[in-house]
Amino acid sequence: MKRSPWLLATLLACGLAITNVACSSAEAPAGDEATQTDAGGEAAAVPTAADAADDATAFKDLGTEANPILMSFTPSGKQENVTTGSEAVVKLLSEATGLTIKGSVASSYGAVVEAMGAGNAHAAWLPTFSYILAHEKYEVTPLLAVSRFGKTTYASLLITKTGSGITDIAGLKGKKFCRPDAESTSGWIVPSITLKAAGVDPETDLTVVDLGNHDGVVTGVYNGDCDAGAIFDDARGNVEKDLSDVKDVVAVMATSDAIPNDNLSVVKGFPKDVSDKLTAGLQVVLASDAGKEALKTLYSVEALEPIGDDFYDTFRATLSKAGINAADLVTQ
Repeated sequence: MKRSPWLLATLLACGLAITNVACSSAEAPAGDEATQTDAGGEAAAVPTAADAADDATAFKDLGTEANPILMSFTPSGKQENVTTGSEAVVKLLSEATGLTIKGSVASSYGAVVEAMGAGNAHAAWLPTFSYILAHEKYEVTPLLAVSRFGKTTYASLLITKTGSGITDIAGLKGKKFCRPDAESTSGWIVPSITLKAAGVDPETDLTVVDLGNHDGVVTGVYNGDCDAGAIFDDARGNVEKDLSDVKDVVAVMATSDAIPNDNLSVVKGFPKDVSDKLTAGLQVVLASDAGKEALKTLYSVEALEPIGDDFYDTFRATLSKAGINAADLVTQ
C-alpha cells in the first residue's frame, strides 16, 4: 500500500489535500446508555459499567464476572466480519488473559465515543478521528495502534467506476457520493475537507448517501449505485473474494497523505495492571493462527504496536493549522 509522505505545506493550503493520481470512520448520542449491536445483529443496550468512568468504583475487580471489561467495536467493516471477528477476539483474549470481557458492536462511530463517555464501554477500537474526539471529550488513552502492511498509518481513497468519465474532484459536482459514515476519518472527514479545497461543497454539490461501512461503498461503486465514494486504502481488497475484478472495475482517482491508524483505547482511570494484561494478551492472540485469523477478519489487523497519545500529535497539528476542530466535524 503506497502512501505519499506528510506534505504539511500542501495540507495547510488545501486542508488535508488528496493528491490526484491516474486511475490506479451519524452519531447516535447516548443518554445513560449507548446503542450497540449484539452478536446476533440485534440492537441491544450495552451493560452499564458499575459507575461513571471517572469513579474509582467502576474499576473495582475489573475483568471479573462481577465487573467484566466492556469492549466496544466500531462498525467500520462488513457487519458480518466485525461481528464474527469481535466475538473471536473477545473469546481468545479472555482465554489469554483470564479476564472476563464482554464485547459489543456499536451502531455507529459516534456511539462508540459516547459509550466510553457514559461509562458503557471500558475499552474500544477507535478510528483516528473518533479517538481524537474521545480523547478531547473524555480523556481516553490509546494502548495499541493497528499495523497493516508494516505501517501504522494509512490513506483515504476517492474511488469511482472505471469509465465513469469522472477524472478529477471537480467532476464530482452533481454526483451521488457514497460514504461509510459521517464520522469515518478516511471515508468522510478527510475526503470532505479535500472536496471543499477543490471547490466542491459536500452539502450542496453532492447527493451524499451513508452505506454503513467501507465494504458497502466499494460494492456501491462497483454496482453503479454510487457515482463515487471514499474508503480507506485499500478497502477494495475486503470484497475481492466475492468480486474478483473489483480492482479493475473500481478505480482510484485520488489518494490522501498519511493518516494515523485506528487503535485500541481505554477510558480515563482504567487500571494500568489490567491494560498491561490486555496489551500482552493481544500479542499472545496474534501469535496464534486462530488469533491472526480473528484479527484479520475483524479489521484486517496484521500487528499491534504500543503507542501513546503523542502518536496523533502531527495529525492534530495539521488539523489545527488548517483550522479544523474535531468537535466541529461530528454529526450532532
